Amino acid sequence: MSSRPVENVWDYPRPPSIEPSDEHLVVTLGGLTIADTSASYRICETSHPPTYYLPIDSFADGVLRRIDGSTWCEWKGAASYFDVVTPERTIRAGAWTYESPTDGYRDLVGHVAIYPGKVDSCSIDGETVQAQEGDFYGGWITSRVTGPFKGAPGTLGW
Repeated sequence: MSSRPVENVWDYPRPPSIEPSDEHLVVTLGGLTIADTSASYRICETSHPPTYYLPIDSFADGVLRRIDGSTWCEWKGAASYFDVVTPERTIRAGAWTYESPTDGYRDLVGHVAIYPGKVDSCSIDGETVQAQEGDFYGGWITSRVTGPFKGAPGTLGW
């Protein structure tokens, strides 16, 4: 369990905040550690567990394969996507980035977010992450955050 204070996601702002994090993040897929960093950014938005953006250079070589397509975030702008690839598994559109985010989120340039529910595991300071429900959101749930969280059936209108 983290020694950091517990946060309630209903206390997070909207529009979302961006903050640097020194938490130790590890992502595994196909039996390999594909990313490892203690220098990331957290996006914290009302009703959502934090989404972590890891420096692109914290990913193992060749793991991120750019794909066509994009989505739009009302706060951050256009997101582009990556397949996440290891010799054992390929996760279609398992990661995303903002190459030219809006002004308030410029620190995200050169950083990549992972859907924790699509990889084998993600951990924060040694604690295994639970993925935010839903197939669109990329929040990381640990004992550090409390909900309820947007993403489950019936929460679309929150």
